[in-house]
Amino acid sequence: MPEINARVELLAHTPDPLSLIYAAFRQCYHAGEVADMWPSLTCGNIPREKQAEFVSKIMESGHASPIEHVSFTFAISGVSRALTHQLVRHRIASYSQQSQRYVDASNMDYVLPPAIAANAKARERYEEFMKEVGRAYRDIKTLLEEDGRGFSSREDARFVLPQAASTNIVVTMNCRTLLNFFEHRCCTRAQWEIRGVANTMLRLCREVLPEVFDHGGARCERLGWCPEGEKFTCGRYPLP
Repeated sequence: MPEINARVELLAHTPDPLSLIYAAFRQCYHAGEVADMWPSLTCGNIPREKQAEFVSKIMESGHASPIEHVSFTFAISGVSRALTHQLVRHRIASYSQQSQRYVDASNMDYVLPPAIAANAKARERYEEFMKEVGRAYRDIKTLLEEDGRGFSSREDARFVLPQAASTNIVVTMNCRTLLNFFEHRCCTRAQWEIRGVANTMLRLCREVLPEVFDHGGARCERLGWCPEGEKFTCGRYPLP
């Protein structure tokens, strides 16, 4: 049952994302049909610089619905069930997660929180517990298999697995959902594990579509002040 670290990979995104967003924005303000404009976009007749300037300017105005036409798909692995319980609360998204019913967890990987790793006694107790969890899982699965449960023994043995259990998940979000996700999960007050994943996702998005994702990140960074209120502010930015 080894300790494991998070990995985030961008698997795919909508082709020609800037041009598609530019076309969607233009349709909102253009009297004609954007389908007639599309060949000029794909042939490069409308320079990328012009598209980028237009999209950035409209984004600053707060008009964001056209960016929903573009989506990004990520493979996220080596993260805890505690993280994915938070992740799936972002509802306008698609998720495909590794199943504990079908995947044998006899040699379960687990996530080690930094605060526990830094405390020798806490780490010793934590790792001792993880070993016991592994033994309990294997023992229960074996007993159920001997009782004739066969393959389905995993679905009951998994009840002993902790939130620290490592999992893998594929996530697809559109740009607007991603910006909302980054506002909440890049915040200093977000839980450390999902904040690290969110920051990596934001970096990957910015590499592909800076015109949209340069506007991404914690809300305080965009606003220049903290909207969390006196009770919840981290103190990084002033309150309004």
